[in-house]
Amino acid sequence: MSVSSTIRREGSFRMSHSRIPQFYKFSVADRLRALLERDVISETEYDMLVDGTHLLDADKADRLIENVIGAFGLPMGLGLNFQINDRDYLIPMVVEEPSIIAAVSSAAKLVRRAGGFTSRAERPMLIGQIQVVNVPHAAHAKQAILQAREEILNLANSLHPNMVARGGGARDIEVLTHGATAEHGEMLVVHLVVDTRDAMGANLVNTMCEGAAPLIEKISGGEVFLRILSNLTDRALVRARCVIPPSLLEAGEYSGTEVRDGIILANEFAEMDPYRATTHNKGIMNGIDAVAIATGNDWRAIEAAAHAYAARTGRYRSLTRWTADDDGNLVGELELPLKVGTVGGQVESNQAVKIAHRVLGIDSAAELAEIMCAVGLAQNFAAIKALSTHGIQRGHMTLHARSVAMAAGATEDQFDEVVDRLIAGGDIKVWRAREILAELGENRSKAARSTTRSAEPEVIGHGDAVGDMGYGKIIVLGEHSVVYGRHAIAAPIPLNVRAEVRPQPEQIDLLIPRWGVEMRFSEPEGKISSLHESITLIAERLGVADRGMRIDVFPRVPRANGLGASAALAVAVIRAMARCFDIKMSEREISNLAFDVEKIAHGTPSGIDNTLATFGRPILFRKDNPTARPEIRDLATARPIPVVIGLSGVATLTAQTVGNVRAAWQKSPSRYEAIFDQIDGLALAGVDALARGDIAELGDLMNIDHGLLNALQVSSWEIEELVEIARTHGALGAKLTGGGGGGAMIAVAEADKIQDVASAMRVAGYNSFITEIRS
Repeated sequence: MSVSSTIRREGSFRMSHSRIPQFYKFSVADRLRALLERDVISETEYDMLVDGTHLLDADKADRLIENVIGAFGLPMGLGLNFQINDRDYLIPMVVEEPSIIAAVSSAAKLVRRAGGFTSRAERPMLIGQIQVVNVPHAAHAKQAILQAREEILNLANSLHPNMVARGGGARDIEVLTHGATAEHGEMLVVHLVVDTRDAMGANLVNTMCEGAAPLIEKISGGEVFLRILSNLTDRALVRARCVIPPSLLEAGEYSGTEVRDGIILANEFAEMDPYRATTHNKGIMNGIDAVAIATGNDWRAIEAAAHAYAARTGRYRSLTRWTADDDGNLVGELELPLKVGTVGGQVESNQAVKIAHRVLGIDSAAELAEIMCAVGLAQNFAAIKALSTHGIQRGHMTLHARSVAMAAGATEDQFDEVVDRLIAGGDIKVWRAREILAELGENRSKAARSTTRSAEPEVIGHGDAVGDMGYGKIIVLGEHSVVYGRHAIAAPIPLNVRAEVRPQPEQIDLLIPRWGVEMRFSEPEGKISSLHESITLIAERLGVADRGMRIDVFPRVPRANGLGASAALAVAVIRAMARCFDIKMSEREISNLAFDVEKIAHGTPSGIDNTLATFGRPILFRKDNPTARPEIRDLATARPIPVVIGLSGVATLTAQTVGNVRAAWQKSPSRYEAIFDQIDGLALAGVDALARGDIAELGDLMNIDHGLLNALQVSSWEIEELVEIARTHGALGAKLTGGGGGGAMIAVAEADKIQDVASAMRVAGYNSFITEIRS
């Protein structure tokens, strides 16, 4: 029994429930079902969220505020991946601005790998202020009030005995003098310091101030004027901290130390410049306010306190501090006042707020404050990391494009392509989205009328924008051993990478909106990326490196998941570039060029990915030496074989896992050759199982193969959990697919069980989809 299974049997997801990989790709219904299965929400709350009865209606709203004409809605989402003080949290956030929740979840995921956040809240106190004017002698009055401290506190506490019984109540008295005014003489301000426990406490403190005012007036000899709480809650400070090693900060061409130093420099800017500090701190409050609204807290009071605290030295400055420690780690710290509540009318009267508290699973207001402070630090980290590397606009544009595509009426199967085209074109407008939808409809009509491609077609191009695609793949049996001349079975999947190439006067531009890639090849790069090198190689081999072109790539294959994304991209770009410039190529030539491109990405590829990406049919593959032409045999299946593909949510580099296996093989070649021989035998047996349509036999072979791959140390705990989930819910066989180290896995099952397997993966927080192997 695995550790994950043991945890589940004990009924606790506490140490892992904030990690829900691919949650953003789920439908709303699937997200709610995942929360219900993890006991984050109850059956009643699930029903309310499904049918919308958790929302305020006009009648309920009319009982909360004045002059009601309706109820106004805002989206509520979940901040994922948070680990704070060694506990996992799913964090409800109510916010209208795109990218906030995605950014904070991504930041929390990175910080989680570094050990998570620590956050500590002081005992939360509120200050009530009693203004006393026309004081005959301020110094004497101050001394008299301080001497009557116990009498004043007893009077204040007598007004709220229930709060005192819960361990709260008025705790201290402070007296400040503010000098004389022209009309009202000496002014004193008496501070009543009150522990309101888990309540927000505004009404409670105001009542205490009202009740104590006559006694203060009598003792001081002056006249009491204002009696009200202060929202500068600097007696309720919270501090959050994270420590991140540079190795986790790498971002594309930016090294970890470069990202670290960029974040520190960005924070120094906010320390010195109030114009930058205002925007910097607003980013912090993006996260804190969103949690405050979701949990029914007074976000306006929280904002006022935070900004006042930022100006406490007389100059407005950053609330966060980012530095490097002696080991070179990035250290982030946030300190601010946060007085929040978890009990009271606002929480009890609003079902959406009650559900948010249930999702959080908090025990006290102090715990809520610690969570909110960590969210603020994560939000700040996400913003300045983006600003100091690729810029913050890219993520905003993607989310804006999603809104536009929805407004234009894109259906589920059109949505992603419309979003990608909007970003690639730069005109993120509803009218442009509608044009794209019309173009997609026209292209599909043409495709329906066209004949299918022959086995070895020639690619004929034309001068306008043209496109083509490469297929993604799964390896059914034979990973890693195929690099050492053994057989492997591979099959295409209904996911592809599509590329469009159009001529332009000069320059080669590459745009992959989904991957955040915008590359102009004439501009020097600090470090040449494998993508830059790959496209350059294709253009040079086709003899068009001196031609101007724009390359738009629309990937449907998840990147870095062992499903052949890089090979599919290479094949798609080769085909589209050849068509654009009227270059004739056979499928074999396309595959060979894609293989050379794969060498850039993976070092020593087997050749199987480029073959599948080109030909798109199930094959038995073997290449027993680097210079020989691979042995490729088309496979027949007696019937379609249902397959579930599960995504671990962990990106993986095939080159790294292949390199690790090679290093182990070099140390003990005879031992590893024996393992490769066993895997080879499984692959050959798999050919017969497919030919007979024997899913049970194929499943047994896959289970054994997975055990051998695990012995090669190319699995991961996420893959192991997915494999266990699949087998537990009816899969006859399950194993990793591709390079391993994360990425994807596959499972086979009879048709009546396949949906159960896929659903179980989604419930556990993983993305999955169903395909089939067929000849």
